[in-house]
Amino acid sequence: MAKKKKTIIIEAQRIFRLNKHGMDFVALEVIRALQKLDTFNRYIIAVGPGEDCCLESSANFEIKVLESSNYFIWEQLLLPKLIKTSNADILHCTSNTAPLGLSIPLVLTLHDIIFMEKKIGSNSSMYQNLGRIYRRWVVPRVLKRVHTVITVSNFEKRNIETAFPHLQKNIITVYNGVSSRFKPMDIPTEGQSLKFDKGPFWLLLGNTDPKKNLRNTLMAYAFYLERSTHKKRLLLADLDHAYLEKLLKELDLLAIKDFIVVEEYIAHDKLVEVYNDAFAFLYPSVRESFGLPLLEAMACGTPVVTSNTSAIPEVAGDNVVYTDPMDIKSIAAGMLKLEDEPQLYSSLVSKGLARSEAFSWEHTGKHTLAIYESVHL
Repeated sequence: MAKKKKTIIIEAQRIFRLNKHGMDFVALEVIRALQKLDTFNRYIIAVGPGEDCCLESSANFEIKVLESSNYFIWEQLLLPKLIKTSNADILHCTSNTAPLGLSIPLVLTLHDIIFMEKKIGSNSSMYQNLGRIYRRWVVPRVLKRVHTVITVSNFEKRNIETAFPHLQKNIITVYNGVSSRFKPMDIPTEGQSLKFDKGPFWLLLGNTDPKKNLRNTLMAYAFYLERSTHKKRLLLADLDHAYLEKLLKELDLLAIKDFIVVEEYIAHDKLVEVYNDAFAFLYPSVRESFGLPLLEAMACGTPVVTSNTSAIPEVAGDNVVYTDPMDIKSIAAGMLKLEDEPQLYSSLVSKGLARSEAFSWEHTGKHTLAIYESVHL
């Protein structure tokens, strides 16, 4: 019997926005991988309006802009309308939520169920709080009728199976990949040793989300400055000056302000250079379903000091310095250890490069395509 061509809609609502975040990049890279892998099926990529047209149509990939900036209207009204008018066979929603009452099979990428868990801290904005409420309402309803759930780590798979036992036969772990753009800018030739002191600063991708552990990290950095003979500066990205000033004052840490460099937003295409220039990457998050930035840093030959929690050990293996994210002395000790032990530093550069090579978007795309092919119409 001849193979049936399927029409697959991939929801990628936010990939055209300028300030993209984790799930947006994952969706974008998966689509790019599928464009290279699948020339048979028909794809419609549903996106929201935005200024960064970062994806191009191809022979069997059509980009459809649904003109609404309201997330609820876009997802619950415009996306179902597109499904009907395009005679779609499968809908793949890439960012945790999906339309209710679908008449076609749904593949849902559920990156995490943090929104179903006890809230960490209280620094969320009104927008974040509304998003959390929306996800808590929509996701359990969607999961009653989902065909396949894709999640990004076995750690998160276990969490989802515990919260939604009926999904045990419908959930698959598909790891994220690392873009080939993330690589060392100065690759040593044979016989050369890897550079020890790559740069004058630690890199921290700051974020007001409490799970990113900014408070403890700043206190740990102050503890580090008291004991370090090098006293490297801290480049803090994705945070505004006013918020940092307020937080330092609240923590009684204004004395370390001169050691911190703030970049409110670093474009994703500039991150390669920033990772390369950094001495090391700090990633002391409390809760991660995957942890893509630590792999990006590794792929650039930059060692990582990170947490021993959630999915991080699954992704990082034994190729990083682990710390207890709730213990500021532990975080500082990890920083000092990496700074004071050149042999450890060089070994983590080499091991991190090797580890990052195990994760590719091509693999992610192949696994995603296999899931589409498993949907029998």
